[in-house]
Amino acid sequence: MKPLLAFVKKEYLEAARTGKLLILILLFVLFGIMNPAAAKLTPWMMEMLSDTIAESGLIVTNIQVDAMASWTQFFKNIPMALIAFVLIFSDLFTKEYKSGTLLLVLTKGLSRYEVVFAKTLLLLSLWTFCYGVCFAITYGYNAYFWDNGIVNNLFSSAAIWWLFGIWVVCLIVLFSSLLQNNTGVSLCTGGTVLLAYLLSLIPKVKVYSPTILMDTNSLLIGAESVDAYIKAVIIAAISGVICIAGSVPVMNKKQL
Repeated sequence: MKPLLAFVKKEYLEAARTGKLLILILLFVLFGIMNPAAAKLTPWMMEMLSDTIAESGLIVTNIQVDAMASWTQFFKNIPMALIAFVLIFSDLFTKEYKSGTLLLVLTKGLSRYEVVFAKTLLLLSLWTFCYGVCFAITYGYNAYFWDNGIVNNLFSSAAIWWLFGIWVVCLIVLFSSLLQNNTGVSLCTGGTVLLAYLLSLIPKVKVYSPTILMDTNSLLIGAESVDAYIKAVIIAAISGVICIAGSVPVMNKKQL
């Protein structure tokens, strides 16, 4: 247990030392502020552009914004934050393969499955923390300016999107254990998400695709219930566990 805890601590320290942790926190804080800011500034921007718009024959009426506009912006922006997360941690294992540091760690008594567990724990905790920070900032500003109570199923929507991020994290772990370079990890992770999205265009398959966890608009306005996402949640959870479990035998057979 001591070698595992030491390795986990080392992973967190390395994330802080390399600046990854700081970049992530700043990025998610920025997105958290941008969501209510964009909603709050929309009427002002439309007023500034009203004369230009009027010249084209359109009339700008008074625009009322509320917490719904800000939360809609939140769920539009969070995919960009997740993409940045994938790019930053696409070297989860590949940097170890190139530097040979993983072999040194294994010679000190750490098992390969513990390496997978430690790195998975790192990503899951960082995604959860950063996502939570972004959500909390947006929630706080929205509560100050408007009323979060007008939004339906807010915490359920946030939890569903968080789970989608967890699924993507599991893909990062799998492809990082399989591949030798960062680009391949990013492309395969993005390609898997794209494939799941394309499959979701098939009506009979849609309810099973993890990518519908990104579509929370209908949940926010009350047009859908949480039950509509249950099958996709189950598939995301099962496939995520399979990804992590599959990474272990891959690591066991990896030539270091």
